[in-house]
Amino acid sequence: MSVAQDPLSAVRAELKSLFVERDEAVDGILVALLAREHVLLLGPPGTAKSMLARELVRRLEGARLFEWLLTKFSTPEELLGPPSLPALEAGRYERVTEGKLPEAEVAFLDEIFKANSAILNALLSLLAERRFHQGSRATVVPLETVIGASNELPDEEELAALFDRFLLRFTVGYVEQDQRFSTLLTAPPPPAAPQSKLTQEDLAELRGRVAEVRVPAGIIEDLVELRRSLLGEGVIASDRRWRKSVGLLKASAVLEGRDEAGPADLSWLEHILWTDPEEQPKVREIVAKISGGSDEEAKKILFQAQEIQAYARRPWPDESSRARALIEAHAKLDELRKRLERMLGEARRRSRPTRRLEAVKSEISSLQASLLGVAN
Repeated sequence: MSVAQDPLSAVRAELKSLFVERDEAVDGILVALLAREHVLLLGPPGTAKSMLARELVRRLEGARLFEWLLTKFSTPEELLGPPSLPALEAGRYERVTEGKLPEAEVAFLDEIFKANSAILNALLSLLAERRFHQGSRATVVPLETVIGASNELPDEEELAALFDRFLLRFTVGYVEQDQRFSTLLTAPPPPAAPQSKLTQEDLAELRGRVAEVRVPAGIIEDLVELRRSLLGEGVIASDRRWRKSVGLLKASAVLEGRDEAGPADLSWLEHILWTDPEEQPKVREIVAKISGGSDEEAKKILFQAQEIQAYARRPWPDESSRARALIEAHAKLDELRKRLERMLGEARRRSRPTRRLEAVKSEISSLQASLLGVAN
């Protein structure tokens, strides 16, 4: 199946064309949908958070959206439905859930942390277990994903559990770049009828592919290393979030058309593993180092090799000094080449990309050969 025929790619491209500077949020919501996880969007009003939820649902065939703005005065009836009078007359306490959260596939809850204790327990059960309690029985709900929005993080301790239910957490702001702002000002409204859609069959097939994605041992080692590094920085994520992050890596691989999770998928962890916004830069730095560490190290090694070659080729006062410099440079380049060979072995063992490492190794071998030519 070509990319043009792939409904997921078509929906992805169409959503990205509608939202300026929201590529990461679009991908995040699609990955969350595939993994059946929830997304939190942190940012001021007017940053297209609710529109993104609406446009997603318009492209999910047969999906129902529940959208609500929470306040500290919100009641359970607003989200869950009013009590059923016939049920009350029969001695049961049940709700009329038609058009409410328990019947939605996708929900957008604005100002999510305004949730009060009267509705908090029901929300926690819906988000975590996909269950809605009707009197003495619990009903499984069709909820696929909840997109929560807020312009601030919760202060109350009782909201910590609700905050933890959102696996992906994005900070969104107003459009920054002038050129993209111009695009925003002149962009047409969303089409009356979306050109691309995901059917329920498409979604089931995609989730089947997610379940089958391979997670190489090297990626698990990366996660262990990442956890160790974050603990050293005082950044602690729950075991549950680490466990769920593996499912998100698998969904990311499917979004990119792969059947194996790779280092590129690790970038999503910077939106999963922080609790306090001040932790975000630390998480981002450590994730970047681990996910792309070998490439960065290869760049540094290549720069060192080029400096060594330049040093050896500089004008020397006599032939003896020149010969010593060439021998010394050749030995140092050989050390760098062997270092790259060890890195290549480790990369292959951990199923990491080796193209960049192999290219740098080849270039260092060329530098060595050129110095040998000078020596002769």
